[in-house]
Amino acid sequence: MFDQNIAKDAIDFSGSSETSGSFRSDVALTFATRLLMLLGVVGSSVIAGRYLGPKGLGTLAVLNATVMLALQIGSGGLPSANTYFIAKDRQSFGPVWANTIVFAFAAGSILAVLVATVAESATTLFGDVSTRLLAIAAISIPFQLLTLLGLNVLLAMDRIAEMNFLDSMAPAAILVNAIVVLLILKGKLTMLVSFNTAAAILLSLSLVLVIRRLLPRQKEGRKFRPDFRLFKTMLAYGMKFYISIMAGFVIFRADLLIVNHFRGAGEAGIYAVASQVSFLLLMMPGVIATLLFPRVATRQDPTGEFAVQVTRHASFVMLIMCTAAAAGSFALPLIYGAPFADATNQLLILLPGVYLVGLESVLVQHFTGTGLPFAIPLFWLITMVLNVALNLTFVPVWGARAAALNSTLSYALIFVLVAVHFCRQTGRQPQEIFLLHGSELRNVLAKIHFSSLLGKVHE
Repeated sequence: MFDQNIAKDAIDFSGSSETSGSFRSDVALTFATRLLMLLGVVGSSVIAGRYLGPKGLGTLAVLNATVMLALQIGSGGLPSANTYFIAKDRQSFGPVWANTIVFAFAAGSILAVLVATVAESATTLFGDVSTRLLAIAAISIPFQLLTLLGLNVLLAMDRIAEMNFLDSMAPAAILVNAIVVLLILKGKLTMLVSFNTAAAILLSLSLVLVIRRLLPRQKEGRKFRPDFRLFKTMLAYGMKFYISIMAGFVIFRADLLIVNHFRGAGEAGIYAVASQVSFLLLMMPGVIATLLFPRVATRQDPTGEFAVQVTRHASFVMLIMCTAAAAGSFALPLIYGAPFADATNQLLILLPGVYLVGLESVLVQHFTGTGLPFAIPLFWLITMVLNVALNLTFVPVWGARAAALNSTLSYALIFVLVAVHFCRQTGRQPQEIFLLHGSELRNVLAKIHFSSLLGKVHE
């Protein structure tokens, strides 16, 4: 995989300010954590694929996608609102966290009941996935919603180390569960899903304890109690992000459910592998975007200078990562087994779109941190409609390869729409947004060379 030292050097853009240094350090730390999380995600996926086969892995992927869809539907844009409001006013930490707890368990419980009800009444919607498995997975929804919202609170409080540690516990627990259930206990899918649900509950409780320790340190902050007037303001703000978040989730995740519905869990399992690798590649720009958002919200720079600097370096990083992934894609059948051979073709189809949407996810933070103009949600809605239409038209006939191609086309469309809008709003040219300056490229290459030499010395 992509070396974390190279990643750190690549994002080490020019600028001597303390904020820039902190940003580089936070990105490096968070990306290193994501690499460790990668081991858990891939490890558990390989074990599940080997012992449960394509159908079992496909069922597991559908369960995860269903829970994630429920979380996105029920979040109401509050993850972004939590970050935005606390980052701008630390004194709101107490009431924001109190509101978060109430909302997570109230909305999460409703979502869990809805998922179980839909699974029971519309059995054909989920194909071969049993209602019992869906019900077990749904139990985790309130707790996973609390975790999602809580991690954004830690981000806003600049508790990056705690955020990364808790975030990494989820894939670590899933890997441990796969080893214990499938390798040691020789259990089946039902036991694995039950263990994963229990792990999600324990993780959310751990996060509550961590944030509880931070509350007394905010001596000048407001009291820890629900503030429904503040909640109403936050919800109104979060709804501006909700359209983009929901449309984005449909574009990224719904294709797996469509493949499962029309082509079965076996083909969905193979596509899940290709999709999983594509999401892992988006991990780096996702980390950068996550940490860029509160900084843009603080700066409120209409020229987008900081976002442009970061996007240029992200472009370089993503080019290297996607090239390496193209070469490594041929190893997927060796890792997962011969039944997953077509995952290579599907991933190669996905890669151009992955590169473009990775850049979009960084650049768009200029808009999310400065109020989110209506054009951005509109772009996501247009892209979502096209994506769903293409999938419903071509997946029943051409299967997972069509889903991969549809994703690439959709990723390219949202990239073009956001990039053109950014250029129009800021007066920037594409080359200054996406291409490293000569001095920046020399600086990055020099640091990569130095890191390589240093590694050889240590060896």
